Amino acid sequence: MSGGGEVVCVTGASGYIASWLVKLLLHRGYTVKATARDLSDPAKVKHLKALEGAKERLQLFQANLVEEGSFDAAVDGCDGVFHTASPVVFDNINDPQVELIQPAVNGTLNVLRSCLKVPSIKRVVLTSSIAAVFSNRNAKTSDVVIDESSYSDPTFCKEIEVCIVMSKTLAEEAAWKFAEQYGIDLVVMNPGLVIGPCLQPTLSVSLKIFLDFITQGKCSCSIEGGCVLVDIRDVAYAHVLAFENASAKGRYCLVAETLTFSDTSNILRDLYPTLNLVKRLGQNQPTLKCFQVSKEKAKSLGINFIPMDQSFKDIVELLKERNLLV
Repeated sequence: MSGGGEVVCVTGASGYIASWLVKLLLHRGYTVKATARDLSDPAKVKHLKALEGAKERLQLFQANLVEEGSFDAAVDGCDGVFHTASPVVFDNINDPQVELIQPAVNGTLNVLRSCLKVPSIKRVVLTSSIAAVFSNRNAKTSDVVIDESSYSDPTFCKEIEVCIVMSKTLAEEAAWKFAEQYGIDLVVMNPGLVIGPCLQPTLSVSLKIFLDFITQGKCSCSIEGGCVLVDIRDVAYAHVLAFENASAKGRYCLVAETLTFSDTSNILRDLYPTLNLVKRLGQNQPTLKCFQVSKEKAKSLGINFIPMDQSFKDIVELLKERNLLV
């Protein structure tokens, strides 16, 4: 255990990534001050309270991204902060600026402003996205390898109308500017589409995407005929290592594999030949792989990525347990 005696805050703690992060932090001996938007519904945080070590070292705080000062109590007395909370909406968006972009940007700045008030905070680890890395006009053929030096272009994002990508891009951009201006030690995680078992009772957006792909043959979060994927357990571990490793700095792309639709369907069929997959899953999709993402910096942090066939197996077993797949 590495965090004995240290106190950290995790925002958006009832979410997919944050739940695993809280679990890992508790396991490593940290005291965790976890925020959730609404604590009036016990079901949303029941899985957190059930974690090993939660009774002794987990404290829950209600905090809202759009309310300035809302995170003051949660970050007070902390040694580090993990900011994972961010609006994630793919469908039925009426006003992207109000529903996605403003909450993402202002929420990130609100958390950082709260951190400024606490001298004991030595580092902030921000959960961004690979979406803040690759959405620009640069060529992305199969021989291209993208790394942490690449940034998404907000103008390009607006032109192609990908609001969630713009929200991630602008939130990270605002965080870097604020951190530089006020001397905050900021490290940013840029994970791909996060898959793997979930701890919370409801499916994450990414697991719903995966379920739709299996059952309907469609994917609402794809690039160039495929997806950039990473296991949730690697993402949580990378966050912790980014805090614990004093030499960690800058951004970290977290992508285990880039798979085409055909790659994904072939893996699933090999693992579960009798599973009732949609008949045309992966057919008539591009056979060329899309761009690759460098793993070098993530590996330097200490990450050895979980293979996607293991992640797929764990997801399918979870979906079957919850009677979402037969």
